[in-house]
Amino acid sequence: MPVDAAGALAAAPRVREIAWDHKDVQLYHLGIGAGRPATDPRELRYTLESRLHVLPSFATVAGGGAPGVIGTLSAPGVDVDLARVLHGGQRLRLHRPVPVRGRASAASRVVAVYDKGTAAVLVLRTEVTDADGPLWTDEAEVFVRGEGGWGGERGPSGRPSPPPAGPPDQIVERAVREDQALLYRLSGDWNPLHTDPEFAARAGFERPVLHGLCTYGATLKAVVDTLLDGDVTRVRDYRTRFAGVVYPGETLRVRMWPAAAQRSGAGEARVTVSAVERDDAPVLADTVVRYG
Repeated sequence: MPVDAAGALAAAPRVREIAWDHKDVQLYHLGIGAGRPATDPRELRYTLESRLHVLPSFATVAGGGAPGVIGTLSAPGVDVDLARVLHGGQRLRLHRPVPVRGRASAASRVVAVYDKGTAAVLVLRTEVTDADGPLWTDEAEVFVRGEGGWGGERGPSGRPSPPPAGPPDQIVERAVREDQALLYRLSGDWNPLHTDPEFAARAGFERPVLHGLCTYGATLKAVVDTLLDGDVTRVRDYRTRFAGVVYPGETLRVRMWPAAAQRSGAGEARVTVSAVERDDAPVLADTVVRYG
């Protein structure tokens, strides 16, 4: 069995040192669609080093290594074909705001392996700590087609929950550039699914698809800009389930249902994302942004 659940869960954490600076942050922001219009003061917060703020989802690429969905495939006990791998979900918990430049230690290990019958689901958790203590905790849920059926624990349901009742408080649309995947991959995700038509066809797609984590970042930016007045430091927790793909050149429709506490201003926003050009085909589901 290519997925050895016991071996993956028993393995010691893999630790690597990571570092980043303003150029990495700026490249990431451009990769998720920031900087349009280029002279808009709200966009300059993401693109100009003299006033740079770090969108928390930058944590998913900080250090320039392979993203969690790829890193999981090199974990002990895991030996699977990349073409059968899908990114199922992502969660990020912020312990402190992400600094513009930093050096930290990232410890990653598989913390769960679920048997879905026709597939296996692995959860890779990465704890990132710098000299001042914990910075963030990142979890990637990886769906491997054809690797289930060994009789293991099924885990939580993979079915997306229905969106909140009633119309959303906010709806914004964000156009995805034709070359967005080419820009985003420069932050470290070299998976050919996002650039190579032949590989994409082997994986079952009509053409290369946008990185799920690019949509993840673009969605958080839309929420921060719309609900939090661009204050990236207010984000505490951000999770989503990848419900469908985005093709470069499409338009994201982001629906938001915020619920803030009356006194503290803390709260959370439920979010859904769909592809406008494909009759609002679901892209992100079960998406929640918690903020302080």
